[in-house]
Amino acid sequence: MRTQAQQTPGLRELCRLIEPMSVAMLTGLDDEGMLASRPMSPLQMDEDGAIWFFTDARSAKVERLAALNLAFANPAASTYVSVSGRGALHTDRATIDRLWTAAARPWFPDGKDSPNLALLAFHPQIAEYWDAPNSKMVRMLAMAASVVAGKPIGMGDHATLTDLTPPPSAR
Repeated sequence: MRTQAQQTPGLRELCRLIEPMSVAMLTGLDDEGMLASRPMSPLQMDEDGAIWFFTDARSAKVERLAALNLAFANPAASTYVSVSGRGALHTDRATIDRLWTAAARPWFPDGKDSPNLALLAFHPQIAEYWDAPNSKMVRMLAMAASVVAGKPIGMGDHATLTDLTPPPSAR
């Protein structure tokens, strides 16, 4: 995923956490009001914190963009991120051209010129993360110490990021 400089501490931290992750589970409501998730590959996190994905403009998900969640996981690094926000559909050809990657061709066989190719911009509003950046051995020792102590010890960081909207002057 390409990233650009972020405007708030929360967006900078979110960017740091998700930048190495190549897949997110996008969750929204289906036609019956049930939660439905699908894997999506983020293309870019722009300077306003929006996370961009290719999508099919005919997809049912593009009709319900008012409340979405992105879940990122990197089990090898023990980093997990849940981001709630809203989506917006874009069909700007210049942006599609700029973000195009050959990895999208299986879903869009005509490439950048696929007639239903669109962009989904996910605008984060709040994020929660769990990050234990130590080695697996250190995490196992911390888990053992936590069991003995009966409380979490050295289990890594857990926080909620709320400053995910850049100031108006930055937009």
